[in-house]
Amino acid sequence: MRNRIFGLEIEYGCMPPEGDPFHSPDLISARAKDRVFGREGLGFVDTHYRGRDEPPGNGGFLFNGGRLYLDMGHIEFATPECRGLFDLVASDRAGELIVQRALSQLGLAETASFFKNNIDHYTGATFGCHENYLVRREVPFSQRLLPALLPFFVTRQIFAGAGRVGCHNDVFDSGSPETPRIDFQLSQRADHIVTEIYQWIQFSRAIINTRDEPLADWGLYRRLHLLVGDSNMSEYVTALKVGTTAVLIELLEQEIWPDIRLDNAVDAIRDISRDPTYQWVIKLEDGRHTTAIDLQLTYLELAERHLRGREPEIDWVLREWRFVLEALAVDPMSLIDRLDWVAKKWLLQSFIEAEGLDWQDPWVQSLDLEYHNLNPAKGLYFDLRSRGMTKKVVDDERVNLAMVTPPQDTRARARSSVMRSLTNHKARYVIEWDSIYVEDEKYLNLDDPFQTYDLELEEFVREFQRPSPD
Repeated sequence: MRNRIFGLEIEYGCMPPEGDPFHSPDLISARAKDRVFGREGLGFVDTHYRGRDEPPGNGGFLFNGGRLYLDMGHIEFATPECRGLFDLVASDRAGELIVQRALSQLGLAETASFFKNNIDHYTGATFGCHENYLVRREVPFSQRLLPALLPFFVTRQIFAGAGRVGCHNDVFDSGSPETPRIDFQLSQRADHIVTEIYQWIQFSRAIINTRDEPLADWGLYRRLHLLVGDSNMSEYVTALKVGTTAVLIELLEQEIWPDIRLDNAVDAIRDISRDPTYQWVIKLEDGRHTTAIDLQLTYLELAERHLRGREPEIDWVLREWRFVLEALAVDPMSLIDRLDWVAKKWLLQSFIEAEGLDWQDPWVQSLDLEYHNLNPAKGLYFDLRSRGMTKKVVDDERVNLAMVTPPQDTRARARSSVMRSLTNHKARYVIEWDSIYVEDEKYLNLDDPFQTYDLELEEFVREFQRPSPD
């Protein structure tokens, strides 16, 4: 998708060895982070403060163009800037491998685990998978972008949800009749979304975060930052989730959008997730009702009309989007090889029937978590993959390359090149997404993420590698 920059930020949950007071989740995450930058040497650790919450040593940039750091005790991986949908999928999976390999090299792979999920069944906590999309500044953000995209994000979970056992009974349930029992729902994040739009992540989880922090040329771009999505094990879902969103932003930049407004987006996102009938009925602002599938088809048909034939990746998105929506309308369980929530439900349902259990059994909650275990020897998703029951969109060779190599068509390539040039050169540095400083006075501006900065890079590296005068 040549006109779009996108990336993911994944927070990994951690379960320590049972009964071991010397290995807390925070300590394991910190040791894994140190392993990545120390023994593994996969990047440069920060030597400066990055805001109030990131002291020196908290994390750093990797040679693959991404970033790995600690966020409130969690280890978090941010992919490099990507223009290619399958580059993004490979980078996302590379993050999984980097984190799991660090755990293995610490000798903790058998007793501790990292999980790519969004909930803690035991504490009720949630942690995120954040999506980032660069948007042209001239697109009216509040007047056009947000109203047009909200119904899409509310309904996207029918194919993008990771699935979860049970529910989180938050403040919206207080004062209401007793909440019906929820055995299984589509999304891990839906129960934790409390408003449509909000600026500060820490205080109110919104469908769309409005903080204006483009990490690029402020006059040209802004960053659409999403908190609403689940962390997906299925690389097919990751591609479809990001691809469909990027397609809609492309339409909006061409001033094409459907006139759809929901009665209550926050209620709708939870109702859709919890609907065991998979009818997914939604109330619109004008009082009429539609379904999540019909609403998604409205977006899809607009995209097919205006974008088909534009690029191979867009055509892939449009083709797979239609395939999934038509299958969901007939038999959602036919998508076991593609969708996380379907695969997880099938696995858990089979186990429940075989063992004579109930959905509320703690064992089932444990298996829910094990679907997301990053250890290939333990994770239920990886068991499905080993049996050829999951649809892959990138091969292992591409994923392994993405552990150490950035995309070659964005500024991530320039950042990685400077870092490699600094490897054997003792110099003070400050590395950011949109700039690099070396020895205070040498500065490389990277505010256009579409550029690779080949000419500027050559001069910049020559400058800081030049011997100092005696």
